[in-house]
Amino acid sequence: MQHQIVSHDEWLKARKALLVKEKEFTKLRDGMTAQIRALPWRKVEKSYTFETSTGKQSLADLFGGKTQLALYHFMLGPDWEQGCKSCSFWADGFQGIPIHLAHRDVSFVVASRAPLAQIERFKTRMGWDVRWVSSFESDFNFDFGVSFTQTDEESGQVLYNYRPGPFIDNELPGASFFYRQGQDVFHTYSTYGRGLDLLNCTYNWLDLVPKGRDENPDHTMEWVRYHDRYEDSSTTSCCGAGKGPFVG
Repeated sequence: MQHQIVSHDEWLKARKALLVKEKEFTKLRDGMTAQIRALPWRKVEKSYTFETSTGKQSLADLFGGKTQLALYHFMLGPDWEQGCKSCSFWADGFQGIPIHLAHRDVSFVVASRAPLAQIERFKTRMGWDVRWVSSFESDFNFDFGVSFTQTDEESGQVLYNYRPGPFIDNELPGASFFYRQGQDVFHTYSTYGRGLDLLNCTYNWLDLVPKGRDENPDHTMEWVRYHDRYEDSSTTSCCGAGKGPFVG
């Protein structure tokens, strides 16, 4: 895009005009998040068991004494050698948030269908210390719409992000949120696909620089690498190229 070069006064006039729209957008965003929080809840009737570093735990146990739980569904299947590159891009921004969420009565956890030992190996490689549990022994991932069966793959169609679409992979990303009252757990919200964009710190910064995300629209995330696999990052501590799962 060719940008017009203007004087300070002209730039300030354009910036103030945009500020009016930004304020409108902020209010719309506030209104949307209020509607999210106002959604009806559904009680989680099914029992789920998770393998954790401190032993087996139920969904209620994952709250760790808090009344709210924020959970990221990380793409790492039982037969995968490493976690999803795109999910790793998201997870690089998770490191500093659990302590702050904890002080607002929120427990934060990452969950994958891979066995815990497999998760721990990848977590160690990436240098992350977020709480990450395995849902391998339960239907949790399937019930929350982020894991798919051989039958789904053969049919070529799945229900993802609340609507039918093509089969992309046997694991897809998402985020789910829960509230606990005593031993009762309620599912309050889940989001998938591009609904996860706001949870990616790097994307939110890129959206404000002159070139934006600067992605190939047909293969939006092919540029992303595991943070220890960029060509110039051999000493620093993101599964495949292409469009990736973050669509729709």
